[in-house]
Amino acid sequence: MSFKVVATTVTFGKINQEPLQRLIDQGYEVITNSFGRPFTEAELIEIAGDADAIIIGNDKITAAYINQTTNLKIIAKHGVGVDGVDMEAARAKGIAVTNAPGSNADEVADLAIASMLTLARVLYPSIRDLKAGGWPKYPGISLYQKTIGIVGTGSIGKALAKRATGFSMNILAYDVYQSDELKALGVRYVDMDTLVAASDFISLHLPSTPETYHLLDEKRLQAMKPTAILVNTAREKLIDYAALDVLLREKRIKGYAADVFDKEPPTPLELFTYDNVMITPHIGGTTKESNLKMGNMSVDNVIAVLSGKPAIHPIGR
Repeated sequence: MSFKVVATTVTFGKINQEPLQRLIDQGYEVITNSFGRPFTEAELIEIAGDADAIIIGNDKITAAYINQTTNLKIIAKHGVGVDGVDMEAARAKGIAVTNAPGSNADEVADLAIASMLTLARVLYPSIRDLKAGGWPKYPGISLYQKTIGIVGTGSIGKALAKRATGFSMNILAYDVYQSDELKALGVRYVDMDTLVAASDFISLHLPSTPETYHLLDEKRLQAMKPTAILVNTAREKLIDYAALDVLLREKRIKGYAADVFDKEPPTPLELFTYDNVMITPHIGGTTKESNLKMGNMSVDNVIAVLSGKPAIHPIGR
């Protein structure tokens, strides 16, 4: 029996052909993303309404789409976070939801460090002004022996903590679940307010849930050091953006880096134009190596479910 698989994620089959070829070798009909952006709800209904499986990126998988599907058996995330999926609607129709845990942890941690260095050393204005004919000497700050606060110590948070030890940083962490592995590295778990007030660098690695919505609210943002740098490779909704805009515009914190946006591509905001803001187009997990891992893990899940077997990496049901 032939199955239809729609890969909505922008990079599937583009950076690495192997995962796509595996689906073709199974005899599946495969449709990939030709838009270069996440699918809209209407596009999902039109193109993937009769799909047996979808491999998703940062698309919003709504109840309206799920309820109109006729054959859908699995929603496979090409990555980790599934907060864009209406889990209740998927459960109600018996549709498996899977992800690719740990597939991009090292890459996202690398980008978090790169973002800190870019802002700390004022690299973007330095490069821009040098290319314009100047010879700027903007004073930066060191990462060496500074305090980093890691909010969320899952696979990405752990990878970041290990990298921070290379800069001899004092590492604070906040998470409901504390890692003995990180404690052995010298990481100290503290409450959120202590972490915010004490950290020179803060890096966010939590999912978007009702409990984490605006975890960094106006009060906590104002409690940050004026020299602090905030990095967000997790989810936009963790931060009160209106309050953050004021702090950045008035230079009451040193900088902010974002790789994630609730709407992608994002609606342009004034804060994107500030010299102390670095934005990247959700590329934390976009390397050839991680793309291959995410692709193959997604395909593993799809092939298992379409073969009548349990999903390999199911999200709790």
